[in-house]
Amino acid sequence: MNRRVRTAQPRAFTFAELLAAMVFVAIVIPVIVQGLTIANRAGVVAERQRVAVQLADRLLSELVVTDAWRTSEPSGDFGEAWPDFRWTLSDQPWSEDAMRELSVEVFFQAQGREYSVRLTTLVEEEEAEQ
Repeated sequence: MNRRVRTAQPRAFTFAELLAAMVFVAIVIPVIVQGLTIANRAGVVAERQRVAVQLADRLLSELVVTDAWRTSEPSGDFGEAWPDFRWTLSDQPWSEDAMRELSVEVFFQAQGREYSVRLTTLVEEEEAEQ
């Protein structure tokens, strides 16, 4: 009876397997980095957009409540508290009924691009003629 004892042979990757893994990593890593960049940009834009909506809502409410929209400047900024945000106000007749359409658009920069949000409300025409 001839028994042959097998010794454990060290296992290793072949050159082709290593090359395939490197090609796979070379393809996947740029895609992952691009995905993270896009996700980061979306997060920054969403946060700044949230702030812009709050600022626009506050400004529009203030202008309507105080009736200052009739005499207000058509554009401005939010001062030192929000230096990267600026606004414009537009007033136009509404197509139905005797009302006016007021819009505040807030502009902001995020990662080298300019974005804006616009909030619009209606006021009675009689208020405008007083």
